[in-house]
Amino acid sequence: QVQLVESGGGSVQAGGSLRLSCTASGFTFNDADMAWYRRAGNECPLVSTINSDGTTYYSDSVKGRFTISRDNAKNTVYLQIDSLKPEDTAVYYCAADRRASQRVFSRQGTICWSWFGYWGQGTQVTVSS
Repeated sequence: QVQLVESGGGSVQAGGSLRLSCTASGFTFNDADMAWYRRAGNECPLVSTINSDGTTYYSDSVKGRFTISRDNAKNTVYLQIDSLKPEDTAVYYCAADRRASQRVFSRQGTICWSWFGYWGQGTQVTVSS
């Protein structure tokens, strides 16, 4: 059974930093592409990905401020978020197992489309100005 457990969210002031963690189990973590999505309102955009080979991707809105990394020995993927802005306020979801077609997840009434087959339950990040 695949499990993704996020942690590290919280409330911070603009300009602050947080480090999100996602601990995975139930699959071969070393071989899996991983990702972070975030949900704000009715949108669930992809934030960042890291492939099994370490290749990374960032959306334009977070490039230069967010850093994704992974520790295969700990089955954990991280998202370091710096220079936080109020518009970064969202629930952040860890995702695993890239697919060839999108899947649909429902989170707090919002339909989220995902290129990844598994999602965690999320961790809240709130940024005040």
